[in-house]
Amino acid sequence: MRAPARELFRDSAFPASDSSIFSSFSTPLVQFREEITWRRPQELCTSPRLFADNPQEGQVKQGLLGDCWFLCACAALQKSRHLLDQVFPPGQPSWRDQAYRGSFTCRVWQFGRWAEVTVDDRLPCLAGRLCFSRCQPEDVFWLPLLEKVYAKVYGSYEHLWAGQVADALVDLTGGLAERWNLKDLAKSGGRQDRPSVSEHRTCRQLLTLKDRCLISCSVLNPRAGTRELGEFHAFIVSDLRELRGLAGEGILLLRIQNPWGRRNWQGPWREGGEGWSRVQPGDASVLLAALRDGEFWVEEDEFLREFDEVTVGFPVSEAGHLQSLCSGKALCHTQELPGAWVKGQSAGGCRNNRGFPSNPKFWLRVLEPSELYVAVLQRPWTRLVGQAPVGDDRASRSPASRPGKDRQAVGLHIWKVPAEGEAQDASSLLLQEPLLSCVPHCYAQEVSRLCHLPAGTYRIVPSTYLPDTEGAFTVTVETRIDRRSIHSQEMLGQLLKEASFMAVMKS
Repeated sequence: MRAPARELFRDSAFPASDSSIFSSFSTPLVQFREEITWRRPQELCTSPRLFADNPQEGQVKQGLLGDCWFLCACAALQKSRHLLDQVFPPGQPSWRDQAYRGSFTCRVWQFGRWAEVTVDDRLPCLAGRLCFSRCQPEDVFWLPLLEKVYAKVYGSYEHLWAGQVADALVDLTGGLAERWNLKDLAKSGGRQDRPSVSEHRTCRQLLTLKDRCLISCSVLNPRAGTRELGEFHAFIVSDLRELRGLAGEGILLLRIQNPWGRRNWQGPWREGGEGWSRVQPGDASVLLAALRDGEFWVEEDEFLREFDEVTVGFPVSEAGHLQSLCSGKALCHTQELPGAWVKGQSAGGCRNNRGFPSNPKFWLRVLEPSELYVAVLQRPWTRLVGQAPVGDDRASRSPASRPGKDRQAVGLHIWKVPAEGEAQDASSLLLQEPLLSCVPHCYAQEVSRLCHLPAGTYRIVPSTYLPDTEGAFTVTVETRIDRRSIHSQEMLGQLLKEASFMAVMKS
């Protein structure tokens, strides 16, 4: 007798229906509503695989969904096997296994913990092909499955339309990210902050980071005559090379990957462009041969001119510690402090509001010059929303709990506490310039900054943009303390016993 067919998992919490794709029918996806079908990978190709033989070789490609910000962050997983294993726990059944039941489980970092999310492997298709994200080669399915997991967390695929690369990096790595404004970088010659507070940021610094972390660049404003630089579009910086020009000058080239997968850049370093006449023919041949679909080279000045923002994800060690973008050291000492903006008490708004001094304040004492990472991470305001924890199926289907569009615009400020005898009342915060500021950013899950602080006492003040805006948050301070430590109390106890035994024997 033929064995009964295995019943494959169907996720009732995120069904293969319009409710999982659409939320408000407000995006261009609505024109395909009647044509989208759902198919499992084995219905799309003969031998589906979760990963390519070398996960770093597969290209990330965007489909009809406007989630380039998420796909750029996905490229970070291709740089680190331990991050990929963290998001895709090893041991998942393949389509050829007897254990295959049509479901996959991923982990997403949500508000300080890894939340497991399970989906079935029915994927939205159009004309027999995946209509959203896909890998190259197309028989690899980790990316569209992870995109479906992320859509479930957000409530629908349509909720992924537009977002911040930094937020997706936090969700997929459990780490943090830093944004650099390229226009400020170009104006200041690489200086964004006072030297005593933060490292100077330059494009050349990216050379040392390219193999350790994800680098993305974004266009926030449309460029006339350049269709490939769409408004609010995110790209991946896939490589950087420093060359010596024929005239002896240094030339920094950046290889940019467009998730749309089209290579139609018309700059001087396009294939056949005049820029290549400035370098050795051998160098030109090697760099042009390295290009894949959707990739192109730009020079540093062109990069600063055409792009608006860079997002750099902090490297995360296998032990889960952030690594400094500047020194490479593991910031292995972490302190997380919960807080809240409460109307009438601590919701003072931004520095333009008279009530700003009422915002929550956190004291930080630095005993010696230190490299610190300070971040404010928004959390669900459960007292107001009353939703289940993130990761729970009820929460993932609730618009009130979805990350992104319902977040507040939040900011971060650090003041040096005045010396003894100077005015230290809260109202002085309106009169003094902060040592460091991250201005309020709308729709961002976190605002953060890596800084170098001299010894002293500081006040960290997180804020919203508008007064009386309620919300919950966590202030995270990460640093490295170079101190010798006793690694094991058991070892210490054993040494004491041996010392006591020796003392008895000698007596």
